Amino acid sequence: MRLKHPIIFLFLCIFTFQSEAQLFTKERLLNNENFDKAPLSYGYFLGLNAYDFNIDYNKNVKDIQVIKAIGFNVGLIGNVRINDYFDVRFEPGLVMSNRTLSFSNTYFNGLSYEKKDLERDLRSTYIHLPLLIKISTKRINNIKPFIVGGVSTALNLSSNQDNPDDNSKGNFRMKKNNLFYELGLGIDLYFTWFKFTPSIRGVFSMKDEHVKDTDPNSPWTSTIDQMQTRGVFINFTFQ
Repeated sequence: MRLKHPIIFLFLCIFTFQSEAQLFTKERLLNNENFDKAPLSYGYFLGLNAYDFNIDYNKNVKDIQVIKAIGFNVGLIGNVRINDYFDVRFEPGLVMSNRTLSFSNTYFNGLSYEKKDLERDLRSTYIHLPLLIKISTKRINNIKPFIVGGVSTALNLSSNQDNPDDNSKGNFRMKKNNLFYELGLGIDLYFTWFKFTPSIRGVFSMKDEHVKDTDPNSPWTSTIDQMQTRGVFINFTFQ
């Protein structure tokens, strides 16, 4: 009789192990199983951004400091299915960002200046138009990781490009139109009624954006060779 208890205990252990193994290896019920088979799908996104500048100089000077702030993104998504692994996406959106340029007082050697002249606040509102290729892995139950990349153009509604008043009047001017390349990754999460996608993406300008001041010896722009936006988007997409 004493042998029965260890045998029963061993049997229960084996049964429990097999049950747990089946729980983690078997396929789960798929939500929105046919969602990605539609040739066209739509959605919207909300998100955050952090914009910076990459600044190249034509003189050996102290770097201009870029003070970053968190901005906001909102927009729409149009998705064209190519096959199970490739999609083409158009994501028109509105991007609001805020950056402050902080200049060293060494930029004003021999010139009279006030404290306010050492900073320029750049509040930008972009109409952002990216065309992207999405490359996905095979769907695993209710998740599907992906990478995304492409190009975009943007119209800066706050550029001041055509403003005749430059930094001598307190206005740091930037070009209206810009061109970017973008790289990122994310994960599709399938729920009963919708697909939710968190993603992160880097945005890199391919054009010089600053507009020179009228004075060729301007302490604000004379030392800048080119100034290009770079930034990070964190978006939350609902489809």
